[in-house]
Amino acid sequence: PVNCQLEQGVPKHQEVFLGMALEQASLLLSRQLKELNKSSVDGFSAGLIDDDDLFKWEIVIYGPPETLFEGGMFKSHLIFPKEYPHRPPKMKFVSEMWHPNIDQEGNVCISILHEPGDDKYGYEKAAERWMPVHTVETICISVISMLADPNDDLRPM
Repeated sequence: PVNCQLEQGVPKHQEVFLGMALEQASLLLSRQLKELNKSSVDGFSAGLIDDDDLFKWEIVIYGPPETLFEGGMFKSHLIFPKEYPHRPPKMKFVSEMWHPNIDQEGNVCISILHEPGDDKYGYEKAAERWMPVHTVETICISVISMLADPNDDLRPM
């Protein structure tokens, strides 16, 4: 009989699938980086933390006009899972931030970065959560919008 198990206990067909997913993620991230470097986008800049790792990006968000953040430059990291674009990246501000959607460690809490599917707490619609069509640009635009208009659930309607 043929043994299709790897020494670590992962079936070979899964290893092939994971390799293909990793290659897809790398190609997609490489393409997005080239696009962002080719044509700048207002409100942020993006690049790799380490040129040898496409899965770890440094993002600098420029404080949106007419907000408390105006004139500021806020450094953050965007860390992509190997399953990107099927799973969302994590975003964390390295610069100190005070914002209702950013925790004390700098982690960004925004619907677009939440795992796809229904929200078990019922706060978000599935359409507001992560979808594979999102890009670094759509993430950054959403974060800039969040800085300008926080979702604090404390404001009067």
